[in-house]
Amino acid sequence: MQAARYARLMPMSRTLVRSHVHAQKHFLTASISRAQSGSVSSTAATSQTPPPPPSQGRWRYFLQTLGRVTLVTVIGASATFYYIAHKEKNPGPQLPFDPSKKTLVILGSGWGATSLLKGLDTSDYNTIVVSPKNFFLFTPLLPSVAVGTLNARSILQPTRYLTRHKQRQVLVIEAEAKEVDPVNKTVTLSDDSEIQGQISSTTIPYDYLVYAVGAETQTFGIPGVKEHACFMKELHDAEKMQSRFLDCVESAAFPGQSDEEKDRLLHMVVVGGGPTGIELSGELRDFLEEDLKSWYPELASRIRITLVEALPNVLPSFSKELIAYTERTFKESDIDILTKTMVKKVNEKSVVLKGPDGVEREVPCGMVVWAAGNTSRQITRDLMAKFPKTRRTSAGLPFDDHLRMKGTRDIFAIGDCTASSYAPTAQVASQQGSYLSRVFKLLAKKDKLEADLSRAETSEEAEKLKKQVDKVKLKPFHYSHQGSLAYIGSDKAIADLPIFGREWTSGGVATFMFWRSAYLSTLFSLRNRSLVAGDWVRVKLWGRDVSRE
Repeated sequence: MQAARYARLMPMSRTLVRSHVHAQKHFLTASISRAQSGSVSSTAATSQTPPPPPSQGRWRYFLQTLGRVTLVTVIGASATFYYIAHKEKNPGPQLPFDPSKKTLVILGSGWGATSLLKGLDTSDYNTIVVSPKNFFLFTPLLPSVAVGTLNARSILQPTRYLTRHKQRQVLVIEAEAKEVDPVNKTVTLSDDSEIQGQISSTTIPYDYLVYAVGAETQTFGIPGVKEHACFMKELHDAEKMQSRFLDCVESAAFPGQSDEEKDRLLHMVVVGGGPTGIELSGELRDFLEEDLKSWYPELASRIRITLVEALPNVLPSFSKELIAYTERTFKESDIDILTKTMVKKVNEKSVVLKGPDGVEREVPCGMVVWAAGNTSRQITRDLMAKFPKTRRTSAGLPFDDHLRMKGTRDIFAIGDCTASSYAPTAQVASQQGSYLSRVFKLLAKKDKLEADLSRAETSEEAEKLKKQVDKVKLKPFHYSHQGSLAYIGSDKAIADLPIFGREWTSGGVATFMFWRSAYLSTLFSLRNRSLVAGDWVRVKLWGRDVSRE
């Protein structure tokens, strides 16, 4: 009976086992299918993920490239700056004076003399520089010094900073030239400084003389100008004007001062409507608006600036459009322009003006700044008197097409000391100095050929050298006007430039930026460029100094 029951259970057990195995196979198959399906789905999902936008990749690449270029530029510029600064600070050895070379004496250290020194090949000459100042002054920026926009030292270039970098030694003598003897070819010098040694006067010979002593301020014989007015020609003039201007402001701030006296002390009169007078008026206006209104709010509204010009309009060398633009800008800045007005007398506390109506009026003022005209120095008049046959002129020394003084063969005259048809500007003197540096190179070549000719042993050699001497010819000086610039205040400037044969005029803020960049590039050294740029940044951040020594 049990065997029969076991026999019936056996087929049922096999069926259950087969069912269980089949279920397990089905479960495994389903699991594998789901896993494969999930993997495929995941792969599909991954393959369907959108790529990053291409613009993000380009922008990242651009920023990386820009960063690398900026880094390389900064490093390169810094290395170049350091190299130039180190080279300027550390001059190398020089050749000593050569007794066989001719002596070239340069009188002056202004635009003409400095431009000559810059281009001169000193290996051809024994060069001597004589000047009462041992520095070059960048005069176009002098009005900026007068109001504290620039530090005085920023626009000075010591003469030795230039001469010590020349191939041959250059002797620099700080002295005043008292007399030129064209017959004996000598120059008499005198040390007029406060401290003197045992020897304070001497006479030196020359083979060639470059006369570049400049000019002095023309007062036209008007009473009181020398005694009471401030000039604007030398560095001490700008420093004197700055001190006197602040003195007027502080005196007006003294307790108990009457309104009438305050108005007098704070009235500034600038005489001369040329670029110097215009730029000085503009700088004074900037000083008032940007600084004095902050530190002297009770007085700022009383400060007046008056520009006096004897001619019918200011800036006669500029175009009519720029003249009108300057007059409009000055009117907006409350700067009074009095044209066709002459100064008859300068008193301690007033100036007498004669207007176009012919009536003389006494105008109270605290300070008069004289920026009108040039006249010859005494040594220049004495030199002209030694050539009675040469036509004399009150304007200065006459010269020929090669800048050689008429009546001489070995004296050259450049700059404001000459009677020139050109305007007495830094641009003219600079081009004259550069021209003379080329002339002296040719003269040195000619002198060497003539010396070889005198020692020629055969007629054939002499004839060959004579032909070479005849080929050395001097081209006449030709002035190339590069344009005129002037700052008119309120961060505006005017420019009158010849471009492609046509006159291009411009005025405004953009021209002001061009004016600054042009003056920066004209400065003679990296040192001066760095100092001037630093002063501009300093004034922009912290303003001008209102303290007075």
